[in-house]
Parts: sequence; C-alpha cells; structure tokens
Amino acid sequence: MIFETVDSAELGVHLRRLQEAGTDASMIRIETLCGRLKYPSGYRLSRFVTDPECESDNEHADD
Repeated sequence: MIFETVDSAELGVHLRRLQEAGTDASMIRIETLCGRLKYPSGYRLSRFVTDPECESDNEHADD
C-alpha cells in the first residue's frame, strides 16, 4: 500500500504527485472502501506488482 485517506481531494493531490514523479499511472490501483453509517468511505492507493512465483509455477505446470 502506498497511501490511504478518507478525503477524495487528498487522494487527488497524492495521485498528481505520483504522476509528476514519473510513476506509471497504469501500475497504480485505486480502491474505494465503502463506508457505512458508522464509518466514512475511504480510498487506498497501491502499486500493482506481478507475482514472479506465479509465473514460474505456470511454466512448469505440465511437468
């Protein structure tokens, strides 16, 4: 996880900073955590990372 907030404006500011720093936007995952009456909705930014273990397991699936 890179960043978490309940403020959508703060989310936008952080996203712009990441893009200005050269982060590939296609590698950023934005999750909206739905709140209920008791909790506010939130936002979580994370970076997509491929699992090299998964790829190596698939290469030898027929063995």
